[in-house]
Amino acid sequence: MLPFDKDVLTTGEVAKICNVAPRTVSKWFDTGQLKGYRIPGSKDRRIPVSQLVRFMKEHGIPFDGVAGGKTRILIADDEPEVVEALSKALSEQANYEVRTAINAFEAGVECERFKPHVLLLDVHLGGADAKALANLVHKDDDMQLTKVIAMSGQMTEGQLQSLRTQGFDNYLRKPFAVRQVIEAIEHSTNLVH
Repeated sequence: MLPFDKDVLTTGEVAKICNVAPRTVSKWFDTGQLKGYRIPGSKDRRIPVSQLVRFMKEHGIPFDGVAGGKTRILIADDEPEVVEALSKALSEQANYEVRTAINAFEAGVECERFKPHVLLLDVHLGGADAKALANLVHKDDDMQLTKVIAMSGQMTEGQLQSLRTQGFDNYLRKPFAVRQVIEAIEHSTNLVH
């Protein structure tokens, strides 16, 4: 049985399950391949779980996005103690699937391989251009769903807030509590598309 707690899904939720971009799900819906309905007076689409299961079986889409169900987190930070503490806390306390990278190159490789739902990116990562990395992630069709959360202990609140207009979905100011990180991740991954 699928671990769904509801009978109807948004296009964003379907996209996450099928590991595709939300616009791909919208295209399936608009061409009639994936059955569902629109919310009256709105453009929002809704897909019944039964229709999604039928569609996935018909098109050979693996159910691992459903069965595994773990949120994939990539931590990209060059401070070993931050990486170790965050990785341990997120996998044990929140049951996330966590991978780490200690430089921009590793972060890029892991993004490509791991397709994280959330990238926790230190904006001062080894002198790399974190904004460019965030934009690369957002431009990649396979990572349309990846949310990029900036982390910094050196920026002011205003500078951190301005990152939202520069390719980042959210930000965390160091030092932070694990609870704040989990809340930022949950907020980012629960957005309705």
